[in-house]
Amino acid sequence: MDTAIAAIVLLVIMLALLAGGFWIAMTLAACGWVGQAFFTSTTPGKNLFSAFWESNASWELAALPLFIWMGEILFRTKLSEQMFSGLSPWLGRVPGRLFHTTVLGCGIFGSVSGSSAATCATISKVALPELKKRGYDERIALGSLATAGTLGILIPPSITMVVYAVAADASIIRVFLAGFLPGLLLMLLFSGYIAIWSTKNRDRMPAAEPATTFAEKLRQSRHLIPCALLIVFVGWALISGIATATECAAYGAMGSLILAAASRSLTWENFRDSLMGAARTSCMIAFVLAGASFLSKTMAFTGIPRELAEWVDAMNLPPAGLIAILVAVYLVLGTALDGISMIVLTAAIVLPMVQKAGFDLVWFGIFVVLLVEIAEVTPPVGFNLFVLQNMTGKDSNIIARAALPFFGCLVVCIVLITAFPQIVTVLPDLVMGVQR
Repeated sequence: MDTAIAAIVLLVIMLALLAGGFWIAMTLAACGWVGQAFFTSTTPGKNLFSAFWESNASWELAALPLFIWMGEILFRTKLSEQMFSGLSPWLGRVPGRLFHTTVLGCGIFGSVSGSSAATCATISKVALPELKKRGYDERIALGSLATAGTLGILIPPSITMVVYAVAADASIIRVFLAGFLPGLLLMLLFSGYIAIWSTKNRDRMPAAEPATTFAEKLRQSRHLIPCALLIVFVGWALISGIATATECAAYGAMGSLILAAASRSLTWENFRDSLMGAARTSCMIAFVLAGASFLSKTMAFTGIPRELAEWVDAMNLPPAGLIAILVAVYLVLGTALDGISMIVLTAAIVLPMVQKAGFDLVWFGIFVVLLVEIAEVTPPVGFNLFVLQNMTGKDSNIIARAALPFFGCLVVCIVLITAFPQIVTVLPDLVMGVQR
């Protein structure tokens, strides 16, 4: 009974503080303090300091600011614009034509940025003016950009994956490897819908552009080479096992600096801006993780996760039933919280339940990342909706409606990895097995 009362009190306090506009990190820390002060015999102050130190004194977490900085460098230089011009010549004969640049561009940039918002903003800045100039349907362009931008957190390296791996005490490399095939599957689903829509709505497609020679295509594709080399190098270093995730992040940041300098688009101004942007984002995430770590200690002292896991176990829910409940919970949270906050808020409670139900934590990490992707395009707090709203002046609800068909692709992807978990687990099992 005491545990139930503690859980209800902490939930009410958390909801009240979030509704009042408090910072999420402060809300988490405040709930942790109240829980320890009134429902345990431990000392909140001592645990607060230890939680804040332990949550950020992590070698694995050092990958976070480096990946963020790599994305900031690419976002603020010409490298992102060069990707679009390199992709577009090859899509003239594919159903949907240049619409696919939104999906391919987000997939490529997402694989080196690790950020959904950075991916969405970068590709939108480049693709939207080009698509509008050529007469492509704006609604499909907005919808595909809003959802394909989420590939930044599914295709490794991913900031969200690093946060999940740290929260779940899972291998960052295994979680990274697990994201490749689902990321490819999601890109195919997005492009498949675009191809079907464009085939059924030929009257809303612009006239085909003049054909270009193979030599011209190769000439324009030279713009893809810098980012392609960076992606291949970071991916090879990670998969081959010659570098840890943190070392790969350092290589990626260094590589993006070299590429930006070589293209003569690196200035002191955008160098400073990239550092400041990375510092702001990294500090925000570190603060949230610290608050979540303190709340996790509170959960451990009160025994709430253990009793909740035992309660769920006593219900004898089949795995599908537990997954259905978690989907509903995360979809509700996604209407009010960003993805990283969703993970750190629920990790202490959900992960023991998932382990008790026998789910693989690496698979569950990709499952959660896909739900976070849905949250990125779910009003009223869909980050990608805000990004596109700021860039286009369109109301976020209009963008959300445009994203609905692609939202359905995300749901289909979740269903597929749930029905066939090997889509997620086969690559990490194969690579890590070979390394052993």
